Amino acid sequence: MAEPERDLEPVTAEAVLRELRLFELRCEGEEVPDKLVELCLSHGLGPVALANELLAFVTSKDLDLQLTPEGLDAFEHEVLAKRGSRGRRGRDERRGLLHDIHSLQELLDKEQEDELLDAYTTPSKGSQKRSNSTPETPRPKRAPASRSPYGLFSPHSFSPSVTPSQKYSSRGGRGEVVASFGSGQGPVWHGRGGCGVTIFGHPEQSLSKPYKSMFQKALDVREALAERVEELGEVLRRHHGLDGFSSAVLPAQEPVTVLGQIGCDGNGKLNTKSVLLVGDREHSGGAEVPLDLSELPEYSLFPGQVVALEGTNSTGRRMVVTKLYEGVPLPFHIPTEPMAEQRMVLVACGPFTPSDSITFEPLSDLLEVVARDRPDVCILFGPFLDAKHEQVELLSPFSDVFRLCLGTIIEGTRSAGSQLVLVPSLRDVSHDFVYPQPPFSFPDLPKQDKARVLLVPEPCVLDIDGVIFGLTSTDLLFHMGAEEISSSSGVSDRFTRILRHILTQRSFYPLYPPSEELNVDLEALAAFAALPVTPDVLVTPSELRFFVKDVLGCVCINPGRLTKGQAGGTYGRLLLRRERPGDRDGDRDGDRDGDRDGDRNGDRNGDRDGDRDEDSTGDRDGDRDGDKTGDFSGDSTGDKTGDRTGDSSGDTTRDNPAENPGDIPRDIPRDAPRSSPCVAAQVVRI
Repeated sequence: MAEPERDLEPVTAEAVLRELRLFELRCEGEEVPDKLVELCLSHGLGPVALANELLAFVTSKDLDLQLTPEGLDAFEHEVLAKRGSRGRRGRDERRGLLHDIHSLQELLDKEQEDELLDAYTTPSKGSQKRSNSTPETPRPKRAPASRSPYGLFSPHSFSPSVTPSQKYSSRGGRGEVVASFGSGQGPVWHGRGGCGVTIFGHPEQSLSKPYKSMFQKALDVREALAERVEELGEVLRRHHGLDGFSSAVLPAQEPVTVLGQIGCDGNGKLNTKSVLLVGDREHSGGAEVPLDLSELPEYSLFPGQVVALEGTNSTGRRMVVTKLYEGVPLPFHIPTEPMAEQRMVLVACGPFTPSDSITFEPLSDLLEVVARDRPDVCILFGPFLDAKHEQVELLSPFSDVFRLCLGTIIEGTRSAGSQLVLVPSLRDVSHDFVYPQPPFSFPDLPKQDKARVLLVPEPCVLDIDGVIFGLTSTDLLFHMGAEEISSSSGVSDRFTRILRHILTQRSFYPLYPPSEELNVDLEALAAFAALPVTPDVLVTPSELRFFVKDVLGCVCINPGRLTKGQAGGTYGRLLLRRERPGDRDGDRDGDRDGDRDGDRNGDRNGDRDGDRDEDSTGDRDGDRDGDKTGDFSGDSTGDKTGDRTGDSSGDTTRDNPAENPGDIPRDIPRDAPRSSPCVAAQVVRI
């Protein structure tokens, strides 16, 4: 038996670069040498063999001699993947039958031949083949063309190599509106196909490329946390007119005001007996003190929350809290130019396949909606290839299937002319598992689509014709809801409390320690996951029940997921229309001088009735749908105010950004009437 080809020299970056220099091949970027070593090790090549293959590839393609990461990806896909497919079936047996997209096709063809032979033979009693079906679910007959993995993204059919989900195909209520917000006069849900979409803020404030993670030092993490406490503490001091902060651990018989971060005294979930305050660095030196919340009538706390507290600490060992100073949201963005015309935005979140099948039929149905309604902007959140799907390993190699998926989405939205925004997810099996997450890399993007396709990081802030959108695919509602504790004199809405925390803590992910499901880089979190302004619209997809709410003047929408297990899910759509900035400024100035109290009372009463009707309608539809997720298990950990009923009671009060309007500095949004640019929003069944 012939021995496999191998170089005598060990595979190192220096050895590979030395061989490349013989052919005048150069590397662009620091990550290219590491990628070359990875290719050698992954495909069993030595430095000489890799250099020969690269030279042949560059020469045949008439490419530049400067090697780039994108060029190496194309080289691996077009040359090494095909080279490695020879003799793959023998290696599959040694690797425990792990298949990629090429070997999977061979096995499917072999299985089809076996089925054809079985049709002309009589099975013996001793031979029993393992059946993939039961009497209740007989194996259907499948056309040979539908068995190819490439058929997953066929332009004419999304038929995969497995049986489509019967439950999804037989779903009811298609197109039913299950939650709504804003105008009830029957708005026309159609766009004109395209408008101006950019990433909001300075380019250096947005994550644009991959970065090295898992290199955090304890000192750097502490510095990032301390800076966040100091920054929000200064905002709280100015807003509430506080003289200053005291030490949290020094004995004090008189009430003192302290600054710090909420923490838990153990590894379990936060509760009223385990709450402690991690004091700020300047006044408390980061010392911890347990908190007694028995004297506090209302509160809503979660680990990582930056708070200012007033209370007494007579012994220095426990602080009895008597007052909690609430956080302050950022001001809204005021565009310089008015919106030219009404815009429609469609938002949908993966998974795009049912849990019992790898068919992309839900994605096909969504693309039909896009072609029909022609939204100006179509925002799609991952996961596109869900790492939690039981059959995801059948889609290997993930990078190839992912490219096919994105190509199908881009082609399917081209006729509508919609601006396409793609947001990654930490559940995307083919993307970097780190939060914040860099945007997708798609070098095969056609030139004709480059102007209308925007690949953004997770999370991100968009500017859509002057309307600011906050986007995140991370299920922060579930993560924060499982950790938050609250006490209220009336019926409180947990979703609204969590959304208020996001806006007042000025971060897409203020929870610390983060959920075990996330790999969070805290330095990147401070740099790229902070809110630059209060968004006009906040889109937070979640496994929890869909909703549309107005929180502190920001329209918050959870469009749900496009699939819920084996059944169909929901997507969201919004109508945007903004009046001229001059009209809004004039109204604000007039209300500021004398109508503040009257407008506040009127808005509170009007919003109370509107929110009650709107939320009760959404809850009726949600309950009818049989969504048993409810308000998650976090309600059982300290929430004693009746949150088990969820949103059925609706928002009974208006969320005011300030309690004392007279003390608000100029950079803090005032308690004045504000006309939201989102005039209507709906959650619709797919």
